[in-house]
Amino acid sequence: YIRASSRKLQELMERRLDRYDFMAIVLDGKSFGDDEMIIAIGVTREGKKVMLGIVQSATENSRVCREFLLELIERGLRYENGLLCVIDGAKGLRKAINEVFGSHGIIQRCQWHKRENVVAYLPKGVQAKFRQKLQSAYSKGSYEEAKAVLKAIRAELSLINESAVKSLDEGLEETLTLHRLGLYRELGRSFTTTNMIESILAQIGQKTDKVDYWKNSNQKQRWMATSLLYIEQRLNRVNGYRHLVQLRQAIQKEMSMKSEAA
Repeated sequence: YIRASSRKLQELMERRLDRYDFMAIVLDGKSFGDDEMIIAIGVTREGKKVMLGIVQSATENSRVCREFLLELIERGLRYENGLLCVIDGAKGLRKAINEVFGSHGIIQRCQWHKRENVVAYLPKGVQAKFRQKLQSAYSKGSYEEAKAVLKAIRAELSLINESAVKSLDEGLEETLTLHRLGLYRELGRSFTTTNMIESILAQIGQKTDKVDYWKNSNQKQRWMATSLLYIEQRLNRVNGYRHLVQLRQAIQKEMSMKSEAA
């Protein structure tokens, strides 16, 4: 098993990425003892999910994440045509994406994480109420509708808890990226949360969470790589994959507008 899983780790970490046309990447981490294993998954033009790689770190800090993204580029990851980058809101990941991809990386913050972060500041008696309100706001089909409802919720929150307001304000526009691009109805199910990667992390947990003692870093990485490549073969295409070409067009339009404004 050690020899076989070592080959899987090598296969994952040396896989060439230049043969794929990625439309989006999703990044998140899973705890392995005292470590965080950060995972990147790419979504191709055809909607196929491809495991890009892993990096071991104590936290999702920007330096580690930056080097991780640069390594993916060295292996052929193409981002010049634009990438939708879906993250849970970790500041280290966000900073690394901005530093490495610049205007080519369009960030979509996870709406589920934003909602739960906001309601965590509230008294338990009103958490369900505001959870439902926020979910309803994010379910609106257009950017203007969603933003208007979120503004109304903000006004309500300001009477209850200013800390919840600050939590809502932080990165709010990035939770509405797909709304702003005009593709929420077509691609919102796949890309407005990190559920895609959370589901994969749950499957990894089925194979690794019962391990009580990790001998070393190599063992952790071997098990992670083997699990990822096994799961990859069984993944379905993303919902709404037929609209991914429209996503590329919308991202490039936004990139062009930012370039002109600069």
